[in-house]
Amino acid sequence: MLKQRTLKDRFSLEGKGLHTGLNLIVTFNPAPDNHGYKIQRTDLEGQPVIDAVADNVAETTRGTVLMKNDVKVSTVEHAM
Repeated sequence: MLKQRTLKDRFSLEGKGLHTGLNLIVTFNPAPDNHGYKIQRTDLEGQPVIDAVADNVAETTRGTVLMKNDVKVSTVEHAM
């Protein structure tokens, strides 16, 4: 059996995006068992979700970029 952990409560961080310099808010939410890491782009239409799994790794040159369809999220290792 794998040990799993989740957050007790939701929390958010605010600041400037590393790659864009734009002001942003990143929110971390508790999850149920076996949910895994998921990243939701609430700034895009449809608010797409990208699973943080090896099959979605698109690039690792200067950080980890996850991509699903045409949606990308960069430098995810800082949040994991």
